[in-house]
Amino acid sequence: MSVLPHPRYPTPTELAASARALADARPALCSLRQVGVSRAGRPLHLLSVGHARRAVLVVAGAHANEPTGGSTLLALAERVLAEPALRDGISWHLLLCADPDGASLHVTPQPRSLLDYHLGFYRPAGPEQPEWSPAQLPAHRLPPETRALTRVIDELRPYLQVTLHGTDLGGSWVQLTKDVPGLAEAFAQSAADLHIPVETAASDAAGWPAAGPGVHVMPAPGTDAAYPSMPDDARHSTWYHVHRYGGLTAVVEVPMWASDLVDDPAPHPAPAAELRHLAHRLLRDGRTVERVLAEALPRLEGVDEPLLRAARWVLELVPGLAADWTDLPPADTTVAYVGSVDAFARRLPLRAAAMLLRVLRERGDDAAPPLQDLVAGWSDAFAQRFQARWVPLEHQVEHQSRTVVAAALQARALPDRPFGG
Repeated sequence: MSVLPHPRYPTPTELAASARALADARPALCSLRQVGVSRAGRPLHLLSVGHARRAVLVVAGAHANEPTGGSTLLALAERVLAEPALRDGISWHLLLCADPDGASLHVTPQPRSLLDYHLGFYRPAGPEQPEWSPAQLPAHRLPPETRALTRVIDELRPYLQVTLHGTDLGGSWVQLTKDVPGLAEAFAQSAADLHIPVETAASDAAGWPAAGPGVHVMPAPGTDAAYPSMPDDARHSTWYHVHRYGGLTAVVEVPMWASDLVDDPAPHPAPAAELRHLAHRLLRDGRTVERVLAEALPRLEGVDEPLLRAARWVLELVPGLAADWTDLPPADTTVAYVGSVDAFARRLPLRAAAMLLRVLRERGDDAAPPLQDLVAGWSDAFAQRFQARWVPLEHQVEHQSRTVVAAALQARALPDRPFGG
């Protein structure tokens, strides 16, 4: 895997400064305002371009460990300003970072390898994630970042919300809460132009119907989830808040490191057996991290910080997910899907180990050096298994930007839906 330096991802403060410069340069078309604050008091900023009633809302930074979206928003704003046709009947509203607290804790803005990425890794526990908290918490306990996002949706009533996500290693895919005819073709062309593989059977969209390779549409209400143990049902997330206004959400995933092994639609020779094997490995690796945590807990008495909460939350997911893969028929039987599950089974214990390592390392704990060796070994094995290659940041940004624009133009052509439709 390449270890050459890569462009640095901007921080939320830098994003806000760049957005302010755009707004100051084009005040007739642009405005920047604060729409909320985080739990720690950090501002949430919305950059708006254009004044049309029909709105597109684009959200970056919902997951702290997926930093490409902020750069995409700046590129998107510049494109919309440069191309008047994109402002014809559309106003664009860009939430610069939905979780600035999380972004402050994910500290690998210029990763050179998967190990670098994981040594600074942070992703909040599910109930602390702005988009997913409504699926796991009652309304009165929602974090302020979630309430700010839903207020913006209530104000704008967008016909389209796009939320910019990313994967550490794999391919690109799109999740839709309603179908957008024509998007799959534009998405596929963009990925091909930029040499980004399309993840044709992402485990994140297991069991979802496909509108085209890598473009998945949320199943109808009442459809059984492919992984019943997982707490993050998309139908209860902020992705669905736009539906009360007749809108829809598109989630655009792009990889930092690409693998050309994630797009094989051929049937796997023994998918159920391989999923059982992956479930066994997931349990084994999860228990390895749990043993380190259990041994260190007496020395962590009274510690309640985001990194430790997140590590423990990830470990709590492991038994249920392993049971889903063992006890249920495969949601897909392709080589691509089994490979996606393989990556998922590597990510969970690796992420838990990486966040626990940061907790222990900050305290000079004796368990940190051997745990760092484990994180290094798992990171290297992950990269080697999937033949990881870096995707230039400008390609990540261009692909997300093209997909957002295509989604906005194609969704604009759909019939107006009544509020609540």
